[in-house]
Amino acid sequence: MDIAQSTIAAERLCQSCGACCAYSQNWPRFSIEDDDALALIPEQFVNARQSGMRCDGDRCSALSGKIGVAVRCEAYAVRPEVCRTCMPGDAECNMARKRHGMAAITVVPA
Repeated sequence: MDIAQSTIAAERLCQSCGACCAYSQNWPRFSIEDDDALALIPEQFVNARQSGMRCDGDRCSALSGKIGVAVRCEAYAVRPEVCRTCMPGDAECNMARKRHGMAAITVVPA
């Protein structure tokens, strides 16, 4: 499997999961984003403290769809760094999947 294929496979996996986006209201926090990057995130998805994404319970407000079935991020192109760095099968991914009763993912190196 080449890099392009593994990227597509990872995107499909994430679009059928979404557990990381519904793990904790403290998860989708802003950390290293600069003001210009933060200004791109639509206001309705930013929390009142402007410290992270607004959540409905533990679920990020930018997440649409059903966890474990089909989901999408309504702010994907401008999502925070913490969202960009969570990868299928990493510790954060598997911790979130476990919380939602889903099996861990084991990533096989290419």
